[in-house]
Amino acid sequence: MASTQKPPRRGAWEIGAGDPATVLAEARKALFVMVGFIAVIWIVQLANWADHYQLSLTYGIRPRDAGSLPDIVTAPFLHFSWAHIEGNSGPLFIFGFLAAYRGVTKFLGVTALVILTSGLGAWLTESSHSVGAGASGLVFGYLGYILVRGIFDRHPIDLLIGAVMALCFAYQFSVLLPPAGIGWQAHIGGLVGGILAGWLLRDRRAAPSRPPAQLGGPGRSATASPADGPRADLHKQLDDLGL
Repeated sequence: MASTQKPPRRGAWEIGAGDPATVLAEARKALFVMVGFIAVIWIVQLANWADHYQLSLTYGIRPRDAGSLPDIVTAPFLHFSWAHIEGNSGPLFIFGFLAAYRGVTKFLGVTALVILTSGLGAWLTESSHSVGAGASGLVFGYLGYILVRGIFDRHPIDLLIGAVMALCFAYQFSVLLPPAGIGWQAHIGGLVGGILAGWLLRDRRAAPSRPPAQLGGPGRSATASPADGPRADLHKQLDDLGL
């Protein structure tokens, strides 16, 4: 008898968010990570303020200065004023938590990529003789990641979260290209990095193995493996592209 049950195709949309206990554990880790992150940048801000912001001037990004390339890593932890860090802290915590709640390990990869793209964007294109610092590149990177994760991972819940965040924090897009004196290049670089991270780190769920169909009548049996036709090849190519 031939089996008529069809296993789920790789890359199919999934309503569920995974095992609830695992998701809850990762969300707890994400909360601790973001609380720790915010605590670190505020402690650094205290030391920076006490030193008249010399840390920002020394370890901020100096465009097209080869010696300042390592400062791409330190710049997101530094700010130039209390208003600067206050404006970044709220969105950073919210977007960071939502970017991390599905897995802290993947979140660290997202963070590394966003720091790289936002920092390089500032280093390559900001005005000469300027110094750039601040976590706004990370803010836009996490936002970009949240907006596209549901599409690339095929999770309707994450798609809904991205839509809600886009509506609730629409004002963030008004500072994507801020007034003169504020580096917008890191914003663009971070947003691009977040979208790129959503694609590169998307879920790649493998298709379950399909049992061979049973052929033949009573008293005799045979097995046949389904052949991969042009349509199967097309599905595989689309899945590999994340589409």
